[in-house]
Amino acid sequence: MHHNYKSTRRRFLRQAGLAALGYSTVGSSIFKLNALNAAALSNSSVMNDDYKALVCLFKSGGNDSFNMLMPRGNAEYNEYATTRSNLAIPQNEILAINPLTSDGKQYGVHPSMTGVQQLFESQKLSFVSNIGTMIAPITKEQYFNGSVPVPLGLFSHSDQIQQWQTAHPHLRSPVGWGGRVADLLSDMNDNESISMNVSMSGTNVFQYGQSTIEFSANNESGAEGIYGYGEPWGVDPARTMAIDQMLDHDYEDIYKNTYVNVLRNAKDASIEFRDAVATIPEFQTTFTDNNLSQSFRMIAKTIAARDILGFKRQIFFVNVGGWDNHDELLNNQQALLGAVSTALSEFADVLEEINMFDCVTTFTISEFGRTLTSNGNGTDHAWGGNVMAMGGAVNGGEMFGTFPSLELGNPLEIYGGVLLPTTSADLYFAELALWFGVPASELNTIFPNLGNFYDVSGGGNPLGLIEY
Repeated sequence: MHHNYKSTRRRFLRQAGLAALGYSTVGSSIFKLNALNAAALSNSSVMNDDYKALVCLFKSGGNDSFNMLMPRGNAEYNEYATTRSNLAIPQNEILAINPLTSDGKQYGVHPSMTGVQQLFESQKLSFVSNIGTMIAPITKEQYFNGSVPVPLGLFSHSDQIQQWQTAHPHLRSPVGWGGRVADLLSDMNDNESISMNVSMSGTNVFQYGQSTIEFSANNESGAEGIYGYGEPWGVDPARTMAIDQMLDHDYEDIYKNTYVNVLRNAKDASIEFRDAVATIPEFQTTFTDNNLSQSFRMIAKTIAARDILGFKRQIFFVNVGGWDNHDELLNNQQALLGAVSTALSEFADVLEEINMFDCVTTFTISEFGRTLTSNGNGTDHAWGGNVMAMGGAVNGGEMFGTFPSLELGNPLEIYGGVLLPTTSADLYFAELALWFGVPASELNTIFPNLGNFYDVSGGGNPLGLIEY
């Protein structure tokens, strides 16, 4: 990824924090540098004084999502099974889902996703079908004659990771759309020390804005802090004293002073964050002992501590890797999709336990879909795929977009089982942003290609996925 920082001073601040603390997680807590870049739009007069959170679950590697959501009616299943060959899920193992709005066909989810099946059937979760990064609507003919532009580096991991997180498929940008949203709405929060954007997976493009840098949390205490600082054992008291003396010193050099101020603020913020989440009692909801579920547990604790921390808006990011399955697809997906399904189910349960399910929208993304055809024991990089969203504001139990034919040679299949997407990722993102509180007038600024798919001035929801 290409990170072209706005100034040498900003680069210095970021790298200084990383080098001095020795942790990318603490270094990425260098936040709230609003004075260095564009001022945020004041929205306090046009928005309700309520809490909302967006939780982005990124499946790094490219999820083969036509084995996550698939047809199960006989005719469509036969097309699916013929195309997928040795990678097809047996028809009798697919878990049935029943969309409230039917297109006359039958659908189901991967057999490991019992939690997602139950969330869908209880109208707490929905799918968006055949979605992808797009600059403009495109047909197979236009793809081959080059008359409509396609995203840069269309089948490249690094490019598509960046484009799903920036919503800038036409260029390579270091600024994520979650960061741009936070830039816009940061004045809603009272806390001036801890970023609106909290990452459970370290530094990422999605949460990086012009004046926003993510605060990185961990699954145990909430924030890393400086190793050994404030601890009473061994050499830690001496370490703490030495760090305090260094941070309290007034340096003549402006860069040294700036460096020390950044470290002091990051240290204080990590302590504030840890202390706040420590006040939250353990949940009745039980979380699986793996990194993904425990990340959602810490997000829930952070949400429960929102009043202590002074937050009205928060954006969370969780990355789960392992989806680049050129080989061993069936075995790997059994574990991965099962873990995601369980984590989402646990998260839904805990949000209901703390009465916050209606205030949180969780959504999944992955850099691209994968080929419908097998390469022998796995699949290769493709384009269109399926995602899901969960929350009280989600119009649950539905499938949005258009689920495509999975027959080879259909009008959307360009070659080798690669499908042209029919729903732009921008529509998905715009609907999430509107629910979160971004004014419609700002959507085209945050999502510059949105106008090719949706008339902002026309009103109405871009997809209908979310009530707001």
